Amino acid sequence: MLHTQHQMNLNLPSIHQPTSTRPAVHRLIFSAILASMLFLTACESLEYRPPAVGREGDVVVVMDSARWNGPIGDAVRMHVSPYLGTLPAPEREFSLNQMTITSQSVLEGIQKQKNVIFVAPLSDESREAAFLRSRLDSTALSAIRGGQASVIPRRDLWRTEQQVIYVFGDTEESILRELEARGSDIRYQFNTITRERVQVDMFEKGRQFDIERAIEDKHDFSIRVQHDYFTSIDTTNFVWLRRVVDSNSWRSLFVYYIDNFDPTNLTPEWVYAARDRITETNVRGNADGFVLIDYRRELNTENIDFLGRFGYETRGLWHMVEENEQTGDLMEFGMGGPFVNYTFYDDESRRLYMIDGMVFAPGYDKREFLRHMEVIAHTFRNGTEVATARAASGEGVD
Repeated sequence: MLHTQHQMNLNLPSIHQPTSTRPAVHRLIFSAILASMLFLTACESLEYRPPAVGREGDVVVVMDSARWNGPIGDAVRMHVSPYLGTLPAPEREFSLNQMTITSQSVLEGIQKQKNVIFVAPLSDESREAAFLRSRLDSTALSAIRGGQASVIPRRDLWRTEQQVIYVFGDTEESILRELEARGSDIRYQFNTITRERVQVDMFEKGRQFDIERAIEDKHDFSIRVQHDYFTSIDTTNFVWLRRVVDSNSWRSLFVYYIDNFDPTNLTPEWVYAARDRITETNVRGNADGFVLIDYRRELNTENIDFLGRFGYETRGLWHMVEENEQTGDLMEFGMGGPFVNYTFYDDESRRLYMIDGMVFAPGYDKREFLRHMEVIAHTFRNGTEVATARAASGEGVD
């Protein structure tokens, strides 16, 4: 493969984040300008490039060891991969693997990875800083040296299905400020491509088109069904899909909807009350146990754009309880796990949808299991989108 350095224009990808977490406009403008000055190593021909490698959920952090063990390393851990308080036991949002550029072969190994972030003050004398300086032309380098800082994402830079992120700043202080300001954007980029890759992996063994088609015909929406799920409940406006590994491990996802819903009523408090009402009625265990949100633990809700629709993402923990008939108190079953919930309003159908994924897997890390629930939720399509896909593909829905 012939490599060369050449200049390219780059439009920053759209980042659908809550307004409060979006970077200031001037930061985006500077990032776009800097991106247009960025020198990139690429293949000159259109020859085949293999997909990136590595475990899902891993991020390679290319950084000098001294910086990794100092304030910049702490900032990466805090802002790029914080601990997830909505899991039963602490897990970081990504597993961070720090690497230094000790040789050309090491750099070539880094360039094969799925998720990579380069972080180094350009004023450093490290190989990582020299590599970042080599990415910039003289104008961009002068801008960074003049006190500007930026985060530049690059898709499929050296391999397909790859996300590379450069963090540019001249000093430790500028890098720290940029990581704090853009940490949520960086996480969004890594999460988005990871979900895309996981979706391919989850459904390559086969989808259950018969179950999908039954849901489409009865409920006028579509969601992909992995090969080892089954339909546990399918009622008027509620579908519950389950995957049972054994008696001590399962995943489940339900979809609930309300026709002619007034979207002004959609609030986080409405989501919590509705979810508890739905699970108390439908998601029940043995001996009259039922699922509720565990309000004693961290519960996070964000206003999001869910596939172009106004909605909320809620993450927290559920637990199985039973109501004492004499006192009305709730008694613990000692069973629980994490959940992710997407509740959104679909303008076209005037429906309120709730898609909720739960995990029960004692003894296992839960982060990647919960990501599978996110992936299935993001395969949602309304009735019009289903019909359009059918018309385009003939039979079935891609």
